[in-house]
Amino acid sequence: MANRTVKDAHTVKGTNPQYLIEKIIRSRIYDCKYWKEECFALTAELLVDKAMELRYAGGVYSGNIKPAPFLCLTLKMLQIQPEKDIVIEFIKNEDFKYVRALGAFYLRLIGSSMDCYKYLEPLLNDYRKIRMQGRDGKFTLSHMDEFIDDLLREDRANDVILPRIQKRHILEEANEIEPRVSLLEADDLDEDLEDDDEDEEQVGKNRSSRMLEDDDYMPLQKRNDNDDRDRRERRRSRSRERERDRRGDRNKRERSRSRDRKRRRSRSRDRGGDRRDRNDRSQKDRDKDRRSDFDRKNRDRESGGGGGKDAMSVEETNKLRASLGLAPLK
Repeated sequence: MANRTVKDAHTVKGTNPQYLIEKIIRSRIYDCKYWKEECFALTAELLVDKAMELRYAGGVYSGNIKPAPFLCLTLKMLQIQPEKDIVIEFIKNEDFKYVRALGAFYLRLIGSSMDCYKYLEPLLNDYRKIRMQGRDGKFTLSHMDEFIDDLLREDRANDVILPRIQKRHILEEANEIEPRVSLLEADDLDEDLEDDDEDEEQVGKNRSSRMLEDDDYMPLQKRNDNDDRDRRERRRSRSRERERDRRGDRNKRERSRSRDRKRRRSRSRDRGGDRRDRNDRSQKDRDKDRRSDFDRKNRDRESGGGGGKDAMSVEETNKLRASLGLAPLK
């Protein structure tokens, strides 16, 4: 069958190499168009040409689990199981970065812990950009060293569960592998750092000599204390100004309230005085009308004759006029 592993293939991790990829993903790869058209009857030599055509790395994408060409070629390598020298050539290839990524991913699946650290760690110095396809089908920008670091540290890459490998510090304690030397610990970088330290020391010495020669030199601690004191004084002055402004605003509000109260009181008094004046004037008008009525009645009585029964005596008239505050009759 076209999907079977080659007869002379060796088992990996005690199982069929193709079983390193989960069954559901493996069945999706077998059903995809790229596997049927491009990966049919591939050999190790023809596999190189297909790897050079890769333009991105990725696992599966979309809701119905479509495999990327990168994952299809990985399964093809597990099926035909190329020789280790071919895989190492894939990793050492510097012209095609996706060929290198394919070889590194395949070696991480089938290789031992020693092989992974030996051949993959040098790729951490490769900082070229690569395109990665996510589960949603969108592309993101990554770098080769990030991809290799994920292969060495993570449990899953490109939607494939990676076989477990021993930690590096365990192999170092067993003296099976040399300690890794980073580029940051290179000799040329150390020399540059030493030169920078010497320059900084020289600048510091020149600065200290200038400070000592200056007549206005002040010790650093004393200067710091003076700066702190000045800051505290500025904070206090600002707080005093803010408190003064608050008091001024409070006094303005109180004065405005008192003026409003006085205005209301004066208005109420004015209204009460006007009301009293109107009452006094109405009372005077009533008294005036009463007097005029009384005088008219008296005149009528006097004109009708003084000897009648209805006529009032002069004394009674004067008493009544006196009670009203009028002048007596003569």
